[in-house]
Amino acid sequence: MTTVRDPLERVLGAKTAKVLDDAFGLQTAGDLLRHYPRRYATRGELTELSSLQEGEHVTVLAKVALVRKLPMGGRRGDRLEVIVTDGTARLTLMFFHKAGYWQRLLRPEGLGLFAGTVSSFRGKRQLVHPDCEMLPAAVTASGATAELAAEYAAELIPVYPASAKISSWQIAKAMRTVLDTLDLGEDPLPAGLRERHELIDLGTATHAVHRPLDVDDYRKARRRLKWDEAFVLQSALAQRRLAAAALPATPRPLLSGGLAEAFDARLPFSLTAGQCAAGETIAADLACAYPMHRLLQGEVGSGKTVIAVRAMLQVVDAGGQAALLAPTEVLAQQHYRSISAMLGPLGLAGRLGAADTATRVVLLTGSTGTAARREALTDVFTGDAGIVIGTHALLEEHVRFNDLGLVVIDEQHRFGVEQRDALREKAAGGRPHVLVMTATPIPRTVAMTVYGDLETSTLTELPAGRSPIASHVVPADKPHFLDRAWTRIREEVSQGRQAYVVCPRVGTSDADDDAEEPPSEDGAETTARRPPLAVLDVAPALEEGPLSGLRMAVLHGRMPADEKERVMRSFTEGHLDVLVATTVIEVGVDVPNATVMVVMDADRFGVSQLHQLRGRVGRGQHPGLCLLVTEAEAGSPARERLEAVADTLDGFSLSRLDLEQRREGDVLGATQAGRRSSLKLLSLLADEDLIGQAREEATAVVGEDPDLAQHQPLAEAIAALLGPQRAEFLDKT
Repeated sequence: MTTVRDPLERVLGAKTAKVLDDAFGLQTAGDLLRHYPRRYATRGELTELSSLQEGEHVTVLAKVALVRKLPMGGRRGDRLEVIVTDGTARLTLMFFHKAGYWQRLLRPEGLGLFAGTVSSFRGKRQLVHPDCEMLPAAVTASGATAELAAEYAAELIPVYPASAKISSWQIAKAMRTVLDTLDLGEDPLPAGLRERHELIDLGTATHAVHRPLDVDDYRKARRRLKWDEAFVLQSALAQRRLAAAALPATPRPLLSGGLAEAFDARLPFSLTAGQCAAGETIAADLACAYPMHRLLQGEVGSGKTVIAVRAMLQVVDAGGQAALLAPTEVLAQQHYRSISAMLGPLGLAGRLGAADTATRVVLLTGSTGTAARREALTDVFTGDAGIVIGTHALLEEHVRFNDLGLVVIDEQHRFGVEQRDALREKAAGGRPHVLVMTATPIPRTVAMTVYGDLETSTLTELPAGRSPIASHVVPADKPHFLDRAWTRIREEVSQGRQAYVVCPRVGTSDADDDAEEPPSEDGAETTARRPPLAVLDVAPALEEGPLSGLRMAVLHGRMPADEKERVMRSFTEGHLDVLVATTVIEVGVDVPNATVMVVMDADRFGVSQLHQLRGRVGRGQHPGLCLLVTEAEAGSPARERLEAVADTLDGFSLSRLDLEQRREGDVLGATQAGRRSSLKLLSLLADEDLIGQAREEATAVVGEDPDLAQHQPLAEAIAALLGPQRAEFLDKT
């Protein structure tokens, strides 16, 4: 018998196993079984040959119409030309070797599968030396019964993701070898769950997805196998949540008469209903004796920082310290300035004008001077600094906290697992509470999977007084449109306001590319293109051309930290009119006087990235304007992406679009864990209801049996899904 753990080398032989490993990374029988068909064909449906494109690697189902030997020209021997048809179009198959063998195999009127790369010769499409499999002649022979012929024609043929080294039907043969001797063991999904959701058993589903009797058969199989992916993953995450709740943490209850209460009293605005609700939830979490693990997500400008400050002050009131980890120095410095301003005398402990109950706010980055660093490290160690803001510098070994009670991670997707874990380990006597913030809206199903071990709070309202942002696509091939963009900047500046010009690259080197350019589905948009526009090229061109006379500076990640700080401060204080920058301004930069942004080569940025950039304008009393400049042609996928961004300010709908285009990847962190994607059939967008149901079922099962002692097949499925690397990844996150 064959089990899912058996190596393919033992089951299929070394040669086939090596091809499958090289082509798709398939190493075990289980890996092969999860190499699902991408579609199904029927022998009664001949593949359309008219749609074939040159350069495609294709598999076609067609009938042999003509077979003839032709001389090789100047060389000895014959070549074989075979014409196949699907009833409407024709395709030429060319064989330059073993002409006699192929002539015996490929008989006129025979039906076959042919795979190869489409090329052209004298205007005709052809496959040169394709892989061929002729279908059994018994079905169409005169002695075959009508019933047998109809049954054979209606049988579903699985079409697998294939490569030039191994065809779809060769994979199907390997699959049959495994299925014929397969022993899957006990079903990992509890019987009650299968009954409630009307799911077939795993053995039936595994056979049906590869050998379906009809359409209904494989639909039932796919639904069951999607449940496997969702339920096993959600069970693993439920175990992590339960284990986290069992860890010790120092309770940090909300105290009356402290800094948090004083901070609320000095706020110049009223919190939104969403901010109040999120704040109350976080306050309750912090009061627990187990660590909070909460994701706070919200639109750009929805007021996440205020919620984080209130949480940090609650911890300080309870005798602890809070650390805010930011991905860039620009963002860390921005947080330091804005939080210090919000606190006022509440953050000036030990200085003139400090409130009686004040704490101290310190900044630690890689560029902090020696004297300032020494003072900051002392304040952190003694506990005098209640709020510590910094970059990766906070992770260094010599940074020691007196009593780290809360870790706030801003834009957490920019940090690796080890970096986040290193800061969390600086808490003594238990685990700190953790608040993760992101301004990149996350679809519900992603929150249930990628962040499935976190509880989620979402801010959907914008604070009162935020101005609307108008967005427009500017075609670069229409000079008067682009001229109008520069005119709009001059008009805003003439009224005392400021502008950003964003470029995807710092300089001309490929290594300087800052934009997260979305992958093209067909590669057409990313090949044979000019290099992305660069800050160091665009800035002088603007200074000498359409924006001459305006006060301008550049900002990018390769500048020295003190220079970045000087430029950003000058822009914030209104000493500059235009800032030409890379995506270093993408998050956290808050300049209320900036009202217009021009994004050059906008099609080279991802959807969510553009939404984040756009959030840098319209942060004050004046309306914002975002102009997306592109060379992408009207109707192209890139242009449609930009039109979608321009048409809505709803970051959650844009995040779904972004997920559709970027594909879902590995929800367990392929980058960190170095493993293949754990999702094969499940779609984080299309299967939202199924994932929600699986989460509820998994939470109930794990709640009753945390170690899964009564659900051993499920425990084994989780172990197989995670492996040691993924388990370590989840432990750290």
